[in-house]
Amino acid sequence: MTTKKKNELYDVSADLDTIFGAPGTESRKKAEDIAWQEYNAQILLDARKNAGLTQEALAERIGASKGYISRLERGLTVPTIATFYRIISAMGLTIELKPIS
Repeated sequence: MTTKKKNELYDVSADLDTIFGAPGTESRKKAEDIAWQEYNAQILLDARKNAGLTQEALAERIGASKGYISRLERGLTVPTIATFYRIISAMGLTIELKPIS
């Protein structure tokens, strides 16, 4: 990553290109997919904690193992849509689909 001197700006896009490849390349797409998995994993972790559930309690509610919940929250496993909806429901949440304005 480029070193920034005090009060000097640098081009983050250039750093991303250097590290992950140019937009549209296979390496960049892979990096973006991993970033989204980690982002979604963090959302699930935060939602579970906000619901006051342990990994074990959530796993029991959806008929899975505690290890499975742990892998989801670390971004190592991506749930199917059906499992995702079971998880959301088990935490007392809903999903709203609406058009982009």
